[in-house]
Amino acid sequence: MSDHFDTEDSRTDITDLYLFRAPGGGDRSVLVLDINPDASALEDSFDPAASYELKIDTDGDLEADVAFHVLFASSPDGGATATVYRSTDAAARGTGPIGEVVISRAPVSVGEAAQTVAADGYRFFAGLRSDPHFKDVEGFRNDFQFTGTDAVADRNVFGIVLEVPNAALGTAPIRLWARTMAPVDGKVAQVDQAGRPGINNTFNLPIPDRLAFNETAPTQQRARFRDKFLAVLGSLGYSGVEASDLLPALLPDVLGYDWSDPGGYPNGRRLTDDTADLLVAMLTKGRVTTDGVGPHADLLDEFPYLGVPHPVPDTAADN
Repeated sequence: MSDHFDTEDSRTDITDLYLFRAPGGGDRSVLVLDINPDASALEDSFDPAASYELKIDTDGDLEADVAFHVLFASSPDGGATATVYRSTDAAARGTGPIGEVVISRAPVSVGEAAQTVAADGYRFFAGLRSDPHFKDVEGFRNDFQFTGTDAVADRNVFGIVLEVPNAALGTAPIRLWARTMAPVDGKVAQVDQAGRPGINNTFNLPIPDRLAFNETAPTQQRARFRDKFLAVLGSLGYSGVEASDLLPALLPDVLGYDWSDPGGYPNGRRLTDDTADLLVAMLTKGRVTTDGVGPHADLLDEFPYLGVPHPVPDTAADN
């Protein structure tokens, strides 16, 4: 799928990252971080020991200058709440509960009703939702023999949606990536990261390589993975020059965004942007241009934009 199923703990597995202008005007933007491709109301869909982080580079050095961190905790009624922190400058490169609290103890939603919170120009939602990603997954696995079957259509994710004033993102253009930080062998470590859709699952097929990519910061990705990415592009029929020209659109794995241009991916990423078609065209050098799957019809026109969750099956779906 996009960035699905590339970590060992689904609760800290980033599935997709989106960033787009809020409807109704150009002075606000929406950040969507979806996690957990096996999200279910019947089990924990997030890790209360983890920090779910949105990192923003405003000066091109691939170091965070602004960051939003979301942390979860149990509530007395048996549910859960989320608190959102915003930090800037050197503090933005840290992890966990650092910076200014912009959303405090927002309720986490598990049913169809979306419990949203607004405070000081921010809007926030966290909870179980329909997965907005769309792709003929089996067609990608079957040598691009597409049937138009969307394997993601009935899946849920745990969605984190934050609508902010553009000024809170820093100076445009920005580069955005998400990461999840959690205890590993007694120490807090990066367990997943993602910016553009599909990068890790496309170019790092062996599981150890995927895990290594997840643990690598954008500042180190080009040096560590450049040769491998170029080799994959070469195996697809690209010349050395062509592969080198394509590389900046793949590494580092960050999502560029300028809110003055509402054009969509690769300028940010809207929930309806057909990134699967762009991916298949690249992988086949234009021989195939579509997987025959389009955006989901359950997206909302208003905040939090993600569709209501699908009924939870008795058994987990196959990967």
